Amino acid sequence: MVSVIIPTFNACGNIRKLITALKEDAPEGTEIIVIDSSSTDGTAMAARGLGARVEVIPREKFDHGGTRTLAGKSARGDFLVYLTQDVIPAGPGTLGNLLKPFGEDETIGAVYGRQLPNPDATVFAAHLRFFNYPPQSSVKRLNDRAVYGIKTAFLSNSFTAYRKSALEAVGWFGQKLICSEDLHAGAKLLLAGYKLSYQADAAVFHSHNYTAFEEAGRYFDIGVLHSREEWILKEFGGAGGEGQRYIKSGLRYLARNRKYHLAPRFIFISALKYLFYNLGRVHEKLPAFAVRRLSRNRQWWAENA
Repeated sequence: MVSVIIPTFNACGNIRKLITALKEDAPEGTEIIVIDSSSTDGTAMAARGLGARVEVIPREKFDHGGTRTLAGKSARGDFLVYLTQDVIPAGPGTLGNLLKPFGEDETIGAVYGRQLPNPDATVFAAHLRFFNYPPQSSVKRLNDRAVYGIKTAFLSNSFTAYRKSALEAVGWFGQKLICSEDLHAGAKLLLAGYKLSYQADAAVFHSHNYTAFEEAGRYFDIGVLHSREEWILKEFGGAGGEGQRYIKSGLRYLARNRKYHLAPRFIFISALKYLFYNLGRVHEKLPAFAVRRLSRNRQWWAENA
């Protein structure tokens, strides 16, 4: 059995489209669980009206890892598909394709699918999706960390399926993490002997048109995570030259799309992200007001400063 888990907050505009698409495409017997952070726009009512099992939690109790663990433990499925509220399946067979590797290899602990840019995506947002989610499927093992570094453990809970028994074996998602509970879980799965699969023929539309400073704020939070969860870098190392590959790929992408004039802005944003990441790594040395200004997840600091 499969359980689809969707954390929501004021998602009424998209949740109807998402659940409708899932019900048309999901394997028979799939349950849909919505765990809602006390939305004020009727999200919970809309989800219930479409047959989802809905649990409402106080807004201030939402935790990236803890909330997903709460829903996963209550799920009936042997396989747990985590989505964010703003994705839309790209076509029929999406969930079936995502789940296929589990039947082919019992050592697969998690499978993440391809994320395609939304039709309104900026050139920067589109390139990021094409860079992180190529058209070729792959499987990563712990030994691959020598090549890919921390990227070996990459997963995205916007569109990832987990073998429930594997998540249970590694203690579920980490709690009180500022971000990247998915990568955190991926690292634990690899260290426990599981493999991570990327399934390119399972795709959703999902992208964000962040401003330069919104994007940089995300990298500040990643730096905070790496500072507080030092074992990840000790076990997997850094990004293995991923930053340089990203910049080269971005410049080629701009050239192919005849967007040469955007190259200086792309380089500026990349440098800003690098700066903010390193500031996140040393956040404990920064004034509290600066940390909150730099972070993308300011609410987190109220609970975890």
